[in-house]
Amino acid sequence: MTDSQRWFTLAVVAGAGVLLYLLAPIFTPFLVGALLAYMFDPLVARLVARRLTRTLATTIVFALLMLLIIILLLILVPLIERQITVLIGKLPAYVAWVKNSALPWLQAHHLGLEGAGLDTGSVYQALAGQWQKAGGIMASALGSVSQSGMALLGWLMNLLLIPLVTFYLLRDWDILLEQIRNLLPRRLEPVVARLATESDAVLGGFLRGQLLVMLALALIYSVGLWSIGLDLALLIGVMAGVLSFVPYLGVITGVIAAGIAAAVQYQDWVHLVPVLIVFGIGQVAEGFFLTPRLIGARIGLHPIAVIFAILAGGQLFGFTGVLLALPSAAVLVVLLRYAHERYVNSYLYDRTPGD
Repeated sequence: MTDSQRWFTLAVVAGAGVLLYLLAPIFTPFLVGALLAYMFDPLVARLVARRLTRTLATTIVFALLMLLIIILLLILVPLIERQITVLIGKLPAYVAWVKNSALPWLQAHHLGLEGAGLDTGSVYQALAGQWQKAGGIMASALGSVSQSGMALLGWLMNLLLIPLVTFYLLRDWDILLEQIRNLLPRRLEPVVARLATESDAVLGGFLRGQLLVMLALALIYSVGLWSIGLDLALLIGVMAGVLSFVPYLGVITGVIAAGIAAAVQYQDWVHLVPVLIVFGIGQVAEGFFLTPRLIGARIGLHPIAVIFAILAGGQLFGFTGVLLALPSAAVLVVLLRYAHERYVNSYLYDRTPGD
């Protein structure tokens, strides 16, 4: 590659970055649709392999996806909202439990801070003030949306664009990939195709596998906590399942939250035992069945890299950056592996002094 070609490539990449930054607000529905199409393309491909047409297979998968989303919106969202209301109503009980039970126990057995105290009134007032402030922000935001016809129209357009983009991308996914492949210079096509295949293996395996693991753990935790009679079973179970993409973060957060909820609800420590059993079952299922079968050892995306990519993407490009974070991280991992492979096979790696 000549210097002029390098500068041209750099200018194209820089221009694409600037264009992405400027058009980020309108990219969201297209990126969400592309992400959904990417995740469900293997299912469409399996149906096509069973001699269904691409359009029919896409229609079936798209209908199932929309049905799933509608079920979640109509059933799961109201249940979680109800549990959040229960949590807010029990907030004074949690603060009182911290003052009368948890803090004295820690002072007597661990911290040795006999003279320390906790002003629960101030804590509760601060939490209530923050909640009211958050509620006021939400109310003003909703009011501004309802008052602005253009904002409401834009919101509705995005809502309609996501399923539309998903359907057409899902139907024409293979055609688009083939067209992109045909645009590549013939000299670079084998290398680019190999790197794209490896990136797809990393990203696809992580996204699809981790999503299934999160859903399975959320179900296990929610049903388990519900079976022991915990009032906030669904809220804590879903939270622990969502956070499980980072090893041990979901289970630690879930145990702490469920333990406190059980202690406040039952006023004893005995019910901590079934809470530990529920999360123990979830960890056994994750370690011996869910992760090996659904994700495996071929991903290569470290949890710290995932968190950093999401935070960096959100900081640079907002919600659009969050959507692009994991694909960018997967491609970067593959490029770094390829660069390491080229380095190991180069003369620089085996070069001896004096050469």
